[in-house]
Parts: sequence; C-alpha cells; structure tokens
Amino acid sequence: MSITVTGTIQRRDIGTGAWALVSDEGTTYEILRGADKSLLQAGQKAEVTGQVREDVMTIAMIGPVLEVKSFKILS
Repeated sequence: MSITVTGTIQRRDIGTGAWALVSDEGTTYEILRGADKSLLQAGQKAEVTGQVREDVMTIAMIGPVLEVKSFKILS
C-alpha cells in the first residue's frame, strides 16, 4: 500500500547511521537505504510517497521502514 507523508528529514547516529522522515504528525519513518541522495539532507522538508515495508528489519529500528518511490522538496 502506498502512502504519502510530509515531514522533515533527519540523520540519526545509530549504528552505522540511519536516515529518518519525521512526519508533521510526529511519526518517525526510517528511510530504506538506497534513497535518492538529493532527498537525504538533514533539516529538509519533503513530501514523500512510498511503501511501508513490513518485510524489512534494520539495526536502527527507529520506526516503520519507508521505501521511497518519489518525493518533492518543500520550501
């Protein structure tokens, strides 16, 4: 199932490091590795469309894992 989330990109220093999208509602999603580098800028606001992956586990375990399909940078 595809979802669209608006929030702020954060870098988390857990293990080898992880990228997160903290939604405007306060939910933290861990961004699945391999996302576009232009999205992964700490403090950047973005609207991200993707799929929550129930079949993926990570070392960081900071929230549901979000596989990014597309995104739009917000000003």
